[in-house]
Amino acid sequence: MSVVGFDIGNENCVIAVAKQRGIDVVLNDESKRETPAVVSFGVKQRFMGLAGAACATMNPKSTISQVKRLIGRKFKEPDVQNDLKLFPFESLEGPDGGILISLEYLGEIQKFTPEHILGMLFSHLKRITETNLEMPISNCVIGIPSYFTDLQRRAFLDAAAIAGLKPLRLMHDCTATALGYGIYKTDFSDAGPTYVVFVDIGHCDTQVCIASFESGQMRIISHAFDKNLGGRDFDEVLFSYFAAQFKEQYDINVYSNAKASIRLRASCEKLKKVLSANAEAPLNIECLMDEKDVTGFIRREDFEKLSLDLQERISVPCRKALADSGLTVEKLHSVELVGSGSRIPAISRRLTSLFKREPSRTVNASECVARGCALQCAMLSPIFHVREYEVQDAFPFSIGFSSDKGPVCTLSNGALLHKHHPFPSVKIFSLRRTHIFHLEAYYADLSELPTGVSSKISSFKVGPFQASHMEATKVKVRLQLNIHGIVTVVSASQLLEDDIVDPHARSDAHLTSDKMEAESNRGFASVPNSAEDSNLKHLKPSSMSADDGMRKSKVVKRLDIPVSEHVYGGMADAELLEAQKKELQLLQQDLKMEHTKDKKNALESYVYEMRDKILYKYLGFYTELERERISSNLEQIEEWLYEDGADESVDVYTEKLEYLAKLLDPIENRYKEEEARAQASKGLLDCITEYRMLVLPAGERDLIIGECNKAEQWLDEKIQLQNSLPKNADPILWSNEIKRKAEALDMTWKQIMRSLTSPPSSKDANDLDQRDESDGISMQVD
Repeated sequence: MSVVGFDIGNENCVIAVAKQRGIDVVLNDESKRETPAVVSFGVKQRFMGLAGAACATMNPKSTISQVKRLIGRKFKEPDVQNDLKLFPFESLEGPDGGILISLEYLGEIQKFTPEHILGMLFSHLKRITETNLEMPISNCVIGIPSYFTDLQRRAFLDAAAIAGLKPLRLMHDCTATALGYGIYKTDFSDAGPTYVVFVDIGHCDTQVCIASFESGQMRIISHAFDKNLGGRDFDEVLFSYFAAQFKEQYDINVYSNAKASIRLRASCEKLKKVLSANAEAPLNIECLMDEKDVTGFIRREDFEKLSLDLQERISVPCRKALADSGLTVEKLHSVELVGSGSRIPAISRRLTSLFKREPSRTVNASECVARGCALQCAMLSPIFHVREYEVQDAFPFSIGFSSDKGPVCTLSNGALLHKHHPFPSVKIFSLRRTHIFHLEAYYADLSELPTGVSSKISSFKVGPFQASHMEATKVKVRLQLNIHGIVTVVSASQLLEDDIVDPHARSDAHLTSDKMEAESNRGFASVPNSAEDSNLKHLKPSSMSADDGMRKSKVVKRLDIPVSEHVYGGMADAELLEAQKKELQLLQQDLKMEHTKDKKNALESYVYEMRDKILYKYLGFYTELERERISSNLEQIEEWLYEDGADESVDVYTEKLEYLAKLLDPIENRYKEEEARAQASKGLLDCITEYRMLVLPAGERDLIIGECNKAEQWLDEKIQLQNSLPKNADPILWSNEIKRKAEALDMTWKQIMRSLTSPPSSKDANDLDQRDESDGISMQVD
């Protein structure tokens, strides 16, 4: 079972895995800890991660980045329209009001949803992880922003499913950070909870949460956020400043050129990092636009003045999180600052002023979410033993439910689940109905949602079920706010009562109908690990027969009622299957192009390698005619590779490679045979020297020396004959012949040794006895 945590950032992604010795961050193909969240479409192949980011300047209209901002959103939402203005790729409204990204790929215009693009990115991250772990992966935990709506959470799950991943949990970014912070802490006070503020300033958003830590548990008290304030907004301040400066100084309009805008934004991001550690910084870009080199300069003081309104906005979610928690600044233990946009000194100063303490950087600012997700995955995995630690998150929205007869509410604002309600959890409520009915889940407080986002979440059809025409039946509905933060009706059941005579029932039975009702209607409970064991519940006897003392008992039968769900704006099962099929086709095309690229590179390397070997290594092993023919072919194929052969099939490259190998193989074989002959000759001479030095009886010694002399003479004659020929001639002495000669000499030596160590045969013994008798010699053995 894989134990992996993914942090899918707006700009970069981080992968962490749990191992026996702790949590490790996975390195990508270029040994970097962060992978750009970019998917680029070439002519015949997709490029993702670092390769995709490298294509952004050359191919901006087919390079998709910051797709996290678009997933689960509608095209006409104001925030979406503001984001789309910054992106160079083309987008349009889909039939369901969603977003479609249009681009040219494989010679035709193709349209992809943000979920499919994110699925491609997941697939790339999955491949990196599998390469690192040398095993397939599927189970994982994925970090998401706390402000994600129900539809966005479902869209993330769909994107993961497209890549073949099975998320065990979607975990809020700040919750993952808090888990990684708290589980290793052993110095929390026993006097009461320790409160810590986590401020995560990412590339495009700011999230704040306040967590309560006690021994063995962590509880999120409040979430707050500004989903339109992040590091990129500070980059945009610098971009606007220099764009106006270059317009005046160089008479160029950067906004009119997509490539120039991408290059300037990238330079401004680097400049912002330089200003974090220096009081001033220069900006130099060669040939930015209209073949003009541009130069700029800014001081940190000026940058902070330009971004003053952004710094003030940082305080808003911090104050809101503090107010929702009901705590005062004095009760806070510390403030942890994380995220890619957290390194600006002015932000630290503002947080210091707000919380009356300087922010800490205890956890890794870029890797904390991925590490926390991997840790949560290990806690959910049966193969890892993690110490007992309870994690309770808070849901950032108020959820309401309505039926055909009006709202189903328990709170004053008409909500069934209040804001910051702990999850995962369940809610069970009862309704009396006579026939099929519908439930609607919705956001109870529209002020918590971004402008333009629908309040509708999903609808549920409950039924059909048995009911009397005269009396409504009681239906129990089980609502779940699951581990992903998704609201769903997991089950519905009908309760039917029957009277039976139970001779074994005793008057001391203590389970009453009222008690059962109270147990079933507990407001909230933890998500159970298994379903109930039985659908029958025996209740207290309601009457007793006066004649026989037999009690009549009521048996309540619970009958499951079918529930069907419709998610507003969600991806249908058929659409998900089609997206998975499409991703498999695109992946096969990528692998095919990678194989073609490898074969082309092999042909190119072979051309350069053989050219060098012909000039130096194989010098003298070829005729002039062979050299001219080979050199001519190498030159022709090299020119073809950079012209007509730049984009050919794998079969063509293979054919060219085999043709060159056919020309060069005879020369290479001569060279290799020369080396093998020299090595075999040395081996034979070493054998001859060794056998001549052996101490043997006179007859056997003469025999082995004679064989050695013959072998040496044979070798001298063959070598003289071979040396009389040029190197480019076919050999007359092969290394295998020399090896066989050495083997024959070795066999002779072994036969001699066996004859010396073996006992005499029976025939030899008889002959010896006859000689002894004829000589008059008798032998007696005592």
